[in-house]
Amino acid sequence: MRIIYMGTPDFAVPALVSLAKAGHEIVAVYSQPPRPAGRGKALRPSPVHAKAVEMAIEVRTPVSLKDPDVQAAFAALQADVAVVAAYGLILPRPILDAARFGCMNIHASLLPRWRGAAPIQRAILAGDNVTGVTIMDMEAGLDTGPMRAKHVTPIEGKTAGELTEELAEAGAELMVEVLDDIALHPPVPQPEEGVTYAAKIDKAEARIDFGRDAHQVERQIRAFNPFPGAFFEYRGERFRILAAHVEEMAGPAGELLDNSLLIGCGHGAIRPTLIQRAGKGAMSAGELLRGYDMPAGSRVDA
Repeated sequence: MRIIYMGTPDFAVPALVSLAKAGHEIVAVYSQPPRPAGRGKALRPSPVHAKAVEMAIEVRTPVSLKDPDVQAAFAALQADVAVVAAYGLILPRPILDAARFGCMNIHASLLPRWRGAAPIQRAILAGDNVTGVTIMDMEAGLDTGPMRAKHVTPIEGKTAGELTEELAEAGAELMVEVLDDIALHPPVPQPEEGVTYAAKIDKAEARIDFGRDAHQVERQIRAFNPFPGAFFEYRGERFRILAAHVEEMAGPAGELLDNSLLIGCGHGAIRPTLIQRAGKGAMSAGELLRGYDMPAGSRVDA
């Protein structure tokens, strides 16, 4: 098939590679424009952009798809299908209708649950037992299109980073499977019941509220690993918790309950196992405490 591929972050790289390996012709890649990054704020291409250049595929980075000239250039590619994975721009009707089979999206949830921008993080935060990927036909609504295939995976204590990698690979395999024989994967309308929305993550959500249940705090830690990183402040310094486990210990919320970094919550307690000081690398709680005093009875900023 002649495919236009549309994606931006790391999540979207495996499908690009898999579709090319499966023998499809990637006629162009659309990705978000390069952004300033690093200390020098030099423009850096997105992961999909960089991979496409490596694969010698034409890359287009329009700021918007609403321009008639951009739409005409898209249609001129005469693609059989446009495959979309975390592209990040709204697709207007002329784009949705340009390819023979329209636009198909790799969405990182089991639709209709968690339509929207941050399905992986929201599934973890909500305490869902399973999540997955859905291949769907795109339409004007927010992730409302009919579904062609699903892959289910247990969450089982995984971080957002771990799930993102797993679902990226699963989505790539499923997309190849669907395009291998579209007739075997007819579109099925999404059910009207069970719809939830995965709002974009606000960095303010990363501050830990130890007044909440310890299990909620632990899910927050996993949902925001690697980004933006769940954190607390102690003596004016920020600490990101990258991994932790729950202990059934009672104590005041936000108070250090022992000398080994056990922090009281509204119910239960949380013990960080991997932590990061501002400007430092990740380390175990033991490594941190060998060089930094955090005695029992002191409080973190809740």
